[in-house]
Amino acid sequence: MPVKAEETQSHRNFYYPPGGLLMWIVILLELLTFGIAIVIMLYYAGEERALFHTSAAKLNRTIGSVNTVVLLTSGYCMARCVGLFRTGTIKQSDRQLLYALMAGMVFLTLKSVEYGQKAAEGLTLGENTFFDFYWMLTGFHVIHVIIGMVILIYWKTTRSRRTDEEAMQHLEAGAAFWHLCDLIWLLLFPVLYLIF
Repeated sequence: MPVKAEETQSHRNFYYPPGGLLMWIVILLELLTFGIAIVIMLYYAGEERALFHTSAAKLNRTIGSVNTVVLLTSGYCMARCVGLFRTGTIKQSDRQLLYALMAGMVFLTLKSVEYGQKAAEGLTLGENTFFDFYWMLTGFHVIHVIIGMVILIYWKTTRSRRTDEEAMQHLEAGAAFWHLCDLIWLLLFPVLYLIF
């Protein structure tokens, strides 16, 4: 059964964005946290330019680039999932949700490969300032991707117990968090892999 636009939009305005105000407060706080960490990292990069340059060159840019495409694709699938669910096209919506989750798994798999490479080379926490930031920032991002996947799987498994409008609100909240993961990676990828 499609979710009627007037039902979902009747209470929507600046004070109630898609996914709910609380989710957007969480998103803003997360972006602020990552933003502050990136600014601090850039400060240290200014103090230790040669170290950051040689350390960043040891990252696997191919995996980083592929993971960027993977996360952007997952974000597109998630947006399609929401749009299709809104129109009542549930099977296609579920398929897009599955694609988004599969892309999340591909991201985590590739990140695990990269982590394994770095660990095998001895480039772990404590190696130097660059790799301290690399492990903390990417590790915190990986945790967000896992949380995002759990939120979406939980939504899928509990959807039938909710009204269409409640399910739509919860899906929008999950999608907003999922897009947060994309946005964080779009901040981290150039800072870690490209600018040094």
